[in-house]
Amino acid sequence: MTGTVRSDIKIGQQVNIVLKADQRTGKLTKGVVKDILTNSPRHPHGIKVRLQDGQVGRVKNIIASDLNS
Repeated sequence: MTGTVRSDIKIGQQVNIVLKADQRTGKLTKGVVKDILTNSPRHPHGIKVRLQDGQVGRVKNIIASDLNS
C-alpha cells in the first residue's frame, strides 16, 4: 500500500519513508509512525510523518497495519 492517502496511515504502523536528504536517491528508511504531519487528505509524494526515533519523511509504503494486532 502506498502512503499517499492520509486515512490509510495510522500511528503505530510500520512504514518505509524517504527522508528529505534522501529524496534524490530514493533511499528508504524503515520505522514506526509516531505523528502524522500532513493535514491534507492526500499528497502525491506521500504523507509526511515523524517516526518514533524522530526522523521525518514522506511515506512511500506501509509495511504492517498495526503493531498491536
